[in-house]
Amino acid sequence: MILAGDIGGTNTRLALFENGKMLGEEKKFPSAKYKCLEDICSEFLQDKQVLKACFGVAGPVRDGKSKITNLPWNIDAAHISQTLKIPKVHLLNDLEANAYGLKMLQKGELFLLHEGVHQKGNQALIAAGTGLGEAGLFWDGNEHRPFACEGGHADFAPRNALEIELLVYLMKQFGTVSYERVLSGPGIHSLFQFLIDTGREVLSPALKAEMEKRNPVEVISEWGCQNKDKACVHAIEWFVSLYGAEAGNMALKFLSLGGFYIGGGIAPRIISKIKEGAFHASFLNKGRFKDLLETIPIWIVLNDNAALLGAANYAESYES
Repeated sequence: MILAGDIGGTNTRLALFENGKMLGEEKKFPSAKYKCLEDICSEFLQDKQVLKACFGVAGPVRDGKSKITNLPWNIDAAHISQTLKIPKVHLLNDLEANAYGLKMLQKGELFLLHEGVHQKGNQALIAAGTGLGEAGLFWDGNEHRPFACEGGHADFAPRNALEIELLVYLMKQFGTVSYERVLSGPGIHSLFQFLIDTGREVLSPALKAEMEKRNPVEVISEWGCQNKDKACVHAIEWFVSLYGAEAGNMALKFLSLGGFYIGGGIAPRIISKIKEGAFHASFLNKGRFKDLLETIPIWIVLNDNAALLGAANYAESYES
């Protein structure tokens, strides 16, 4: 039996797998309410015995250890193995785990955004959620081999005068401004707040009241997709355009002719806006390489368990 986990800044998801199938249902834990991953695993497993565990973690992995980017956790595979008495424990970057999960998805769990051309080559995966994750899948001639990166923390590159102003605005708050500062849940809120603070949009009384009752990012996303509030629409459509621009950057850097995937929790919730065309227009807006990018198929991942599936897939198929 395999313990698989998707360890994020907001939630930790755990599930048990055997022979490639999930046993029962996954369980979700609010990450910030626990001191460490071991406490969550102990609560989840109780007296169950597992032979292998694999966790996709939201941070870089080095020598079986990881400092979670948006949590005060230090995760150590050897310590988990010793504490929980699990013989083999492996850590993957969360987007690397997502990439291993792509081959486990069913046809209905992917939405084809752009058909492109069927061709062999590298693939790439971008995923905006609590943070911004990126990963590549190297085509070795026979199969795709996922690898991690931390491209979400590369410098944000403004494309026009408005985004230069946004960069200056965010520099005053954060100093260094990465793509994660605009392409994430908190990024949506930053885009919205910039529009309000600079007088480009107005915070309506109805929206303010709703945001005081619920998660502001959820409200902005929901009202933006429903065209219910002008400021929310502006923020979400801008987010989609920025998302497409960084996806296009990744496609060029990874030369992902074999396909491009959009994962994470945000994309399925704003899929109506992504389908309107601004994402793909920004993806293609790379000057002389537009024709090359036009050939790349693009899919949106609809199954939010891809990282869990990938962690289980890695533990069963790749970890000896």
